[in-house]
Amino acid sequence: MTILREDFLWGASTAAHQIEGNNLASDFWAAENAAGPGNPMFQERSGDACDSYHRYREDVRLAAEGGLNAYRFSIEWARIEPVKGRFSRAELLHYRDMIDACHEHGLTPLVTLHHFTSPAWLAAEGGIAGPRTPGLFARYVDCVSEILHDVPWIITINEPNILALFGLMTLAAQDAEHSRQAAGDGIARPAGDNADDDEKDDGVGNGDGVGNGDGVGDGAGAETGDDNGPADARPALPAPPLEMAAPIIAMHEAARKVLRDRVPGARIGWSPAGQAFTPTPGNEEVWEHVFHQWEGVYLDACEQDDFIGVQSYTSQPVDADGPVPHPDSPDNTLTGWAYRPDALAINLRRYWERYRKPMVVTENGIATADDARRIAYTREALRGLVAAAADGVDVRGYCHWSLLDNYEWGRWEPTFGLIAVDRAHDFERAPKPSLAWLGGVAAENAASLEPQA
Repeated sequence: MTILREDFLWGASTAAHQIEGNNLASDFWAAENAAGPGNPMFQERSGDACDSYHRYREDVRLAAEGGLNAYRFSIEWARIEPVKGRFSRAELLHYRDMIDACHEHGLTPLVTLHHFTSPAWLAAEGGIAGPRTPGLFARYVDCVSEILHDVPWIITINEPNILALFGLMTLAAQDAEHSRQAAGDGIARPAGDNADDDEKDDGVGNGDGVGNGDGVGDGAGAETGDDNGPADARPALPAPPLEMAAPIIAMHEAARKVLRDRVPGARIGWSPAGQAFTPTPGNEEVWEHVFHQWEGVYLDACEQDDFIGVQSYTSQPVDADGPVPHPDSPDNTLTGWAYRPDALAINLRRYWERYRKPMVVTENGIATADDARRIAYTREALRGLVAAAADGVDVRGYCHWSLLDNYEWGRWEPTFGLIAVDRAHDFERAPKPSLAWLGGVAAENAASLEPQA
């Protein structure tokens, strides 16, 4: 008998924009294709990505054959509503088929309704910061809810704190959309499109800012490749401005209200990016401020949720000046982050102590080309999870980031996947030893990772 629940979820995660390809109607597509040479965020384009839009059944099958019992994926708002007020029945059926594929292969689906990307048309209305965005998001969620009747876990918004940071690129997307319209090329629009066709806007929620957060590389200085040598420098991310949190929280609350009515059996939550910041001696007050700004304001909004999605990769100390940049070290991962598998347990224990909510690890992983190192990192992270569970922390599942080597928001190099994808040769999938290893851990429900008496 193991410490973990018999119904513990063992899965992997993906995000639609990063794997599907050709998300033509999204703000990210507009921004990345408008980016010029030397753009620090969009060094490469997503393009066809992993072609998972067409190959999702293969991806689901490989996850199941690898021994997993859950799959977390996202639904792309820009595909469901590519033009404001115009909803695609075909795309709803596409994502419904993904859910069916999970059930057919014995995988519990965990569905995310917003994973960073929004429709490009939203940028013209202020993006995430727009005052009507919570209502527009609720309208989209209401549309999607008809296919979610047998989805037991729903994440409204992925990493709302990072979404706040990505909201800073809204102006770039807006400029790109205006340029596209002026040139008369780009996104195809259905006949009869009317930019003002928003009669269905129910006006749920309101806000006047945009949130902010982390998770996508907050290291300062050069990235150090843990197995490929030095990588390109990547700028540090700023701290999330607190005034940007309100509209994202309003989106979450509006979506939760719809889901409570439309999918009453589902567990609803969201997944802030966990930083695992730790105070240095004498700097506990500074740490409290940093924690609140990066995570606490979003976690406080979980009071009416059923669970917290925990996303964890690395940890940083906090001194009198705030978060200490990641060290320049050969042990750093391909994202420039410190190698800190203990970060997962730090976040789990901290969130449990403060919020007493059930938790599902919705993302945890390492950017590396060395799969043996991926296994080593994950083993240590899971040992921390099991030890936390043994101490009473209520953790219900673990989803590795990522199922596939995918487009990491501007670059292809940082590989997180359990499955390699050969984009130069028909997108051939090749499961890595780490997938079989994680499947083996799932089969025993982590019994071999339990603390020894």
